[in-house]
Amino acid sequence: MSSATHRMRDADFTALSAQSTLALRSSNRMPVLGLGSWQLKQDTVDTVVAAIKLGFRMIDTSGDYGTHAGIGAGMRHSGIKRDELYVTTKIEETDDAYQAARKNLGELQLDYVDLLLIHRPPPNGAGEDLWRGLMRAKQEDLTRDIGVSNYSIEQIDALIRSTGVAPAVNQIEWSPFGHSVRMWEYCRKLEIVIQACSPLTRASRLDDENLRAMAKRYRKTPAQLLIRWNLQLGVVPLPKANRLEHQLEDLDVFDFEISAADMTVLASLNERYSALGSLPYD
Repeated sequence: MSSATHRMRDADFTALSAQSTLALRSSNRMPVLGLGSWQLKQDTVDTVVAAIKLGFRMIDTSGDYGTHAGIGAGMRHSGIKRDELYVTTKIEETDDAYQAARKNLGELQLDYVDLLLIHRPPPNGAGEDLWRGLMRAKQEDLTRDIGVSNYSIEQIDALIRSTGVAPAVNQIEWSPFGHSVRMWEYCRKLEIVIQACSPLTRASRLDDENLRAMAKRYRKTPAQLLIRWNLQLGVVPLPKANRLEHQLEDLDVFDFEISAADMTVLASLNERYSALGSLPYD
């Protein structure tokens, strides 16, 4: 990942904020930063309301998170119009994709979501039938865009060969400590946006000495440096934060820029780290 490409494709850093957006291959637009909701089963409504009022405009969830009802209620109680919010949800590899999409919408009490993903590929193959179910959901306006999560390059290629339709997004575990240059270059070539789940390494690498030293120089926290690294790669981070102080911290990343040299240093920390044991996509 060369320094010349450490720029979000259509973002102006001088005006970037949590409400800034980038273009998907469909020309629909996605916020550059979102709130993850894995394990956010307690106080979900209040957490979502607080996040939206602070400035988050994208919420990421899934059919197996158990957060749909709270997220939908939080959106309705936030006072922000539906078309100003962006919702990502997922169907499971064992689902009937189309029926699961309708079920998710019912739990969220929404007419549509902005992005619908296959949560993970099935044990055998790339899930071409699942992908066709998502394509049907998009055709019926149940979702604006469709994509995948935890997919390898080879699995994405299989979907494209089978249907002629490329995903708008691949949501994968992604941080300086665990990422793939090959995947990044592939997604840029095909105009697939990478969404970073667990961009803060589930806090397991926040005490890294190199990261802490660099954060101190920038007068930022290690978490803020990890989020900013993603933003400057054109990767959309989805940090989970259920405490107000962490939400504020995650949003305070738009008033500085990591130098090209330090972007390279951060990328060099790559040890293929995964909170799940191994990166599933490379």
